[in-house]
Amino acid sequence: MPFVTGLFLIDAPASALNNLGSVPGARTDNTVGVKVIRAKDGLYPYVSAQAFRYWLRTTLENSGLGWQAAPVYREEKVAYTDANPIRWWDDDLFGYMRAPSKRASAVEKRSADESRGGETPTTDTVTRVSPFRVSTLVSIAPVSPTDDFGTMSRHEGDPVPHEHQFYRTTLKGLFSLDLSACGTFSYRKRTGFRNLDDERVKLAQKSNLIHLEDQKSYRLLPEERVKRISTLFEGLAMLEGGAKQTLHYTDVAPVLAIMAVTKGGNHLFGHVVGASSRGLPEFKIDAFQEALEVFQDEILSDVYIGWVKGYLDEERKKVEAFIAERGGDNIRITHPREAFRAIAELLRHPDNQKWLE
Repeated sequence: MPFVTGLFLIDAPASALNNLGSVPGARTDNTVGVKVIRAKDGLYPYVSAQAFRYWLRTTLENSGLGWQAAPVYREEKVAYTDANPIRWWDDDLFGYMRAPSKRASAVEKRSADESRGGETPTTDTVTRVSPFRVSTLVSIAPVSPTDDFGTMSRHEGDPVPHEHQFYRTTLKGLFSLDLSACGTFSYRKRTGFRNLDDERVKLAQKSNLIHLEDQKSYRLLPEERVKRISTLFEGLAMLEGGAKQTLHYTDVAPVLAIMAVTKGGNHLFGHVVGASSRGLPEFKIDAFQEALEVFQDEILSDVYIGWVKGYLDEERKKVEAFIAERGGDNIRITHPREAFRAIAELLRHPDNQKWLE
């Protein structure tokens, strides 16, 4: 099955992109800490995959690219989307779980909620594993977060102290998009595979989706699937988000990305970028060369490297020299925004729609 497999870096020069709330034992009661992984060699700041996916969803919703975002419904202590991948693009590409309560009080409350007038009826539990997968974004090296102490003093009387943590690092993340799963919806009565209940199957039939009877699935037309996938990559190209932006203003758009269409979902480039002995980002040419050689039969497209000029320029020169020495034109290096858009354009090409099968 073809996947788009990618690695990306976010430059966080003085940032607090994902926070954990108050810190026990801190000097002030309202100290805000950052999320970190505690390892034997130190603290690794991280951004959760959930936070990153929220950034991407929000970017897509506000992008003006025509992204169709599912409405979210709240029911006591749970919240869920409409869970209709036929209509909503994020239900398709980001997955969902919907298990509506059958208690009389819950049914009555849903019926009385006027905001749910366009809700898709749900007759049974439906789930969808996300075709778009992303790792936790983790600092490439351990760092010690800085404690920043401040006060609110724009009032009469004693100042009110407050404190928060931030860090300086490079965050590395991995992503993968299962192309065959995008726009393909199963109705098998098996836990984790039932994307469509009876109501959604009727909608699939009414909408003239392609019926894959042997797979017990329905599939959108190729042009609709390509539209959703390419828009996702357009959104990655303009990613925005993150906590503490008022104080730290961190650009979370990737400063470096490596991507290709591959035969499987295992990650080819996960160890290509790491930390040097000084804890600084390093492009590991030997690891990159090994990945290209070992997985040459599994790389179905050119390899796209997006790299912002001004970020690790000496490392970029090493990669450019490697590409020139290696010869061939199957490694393309450009700005990250152009690289993401090149992937989107690649998937739009009629000759490449075979990757969606």
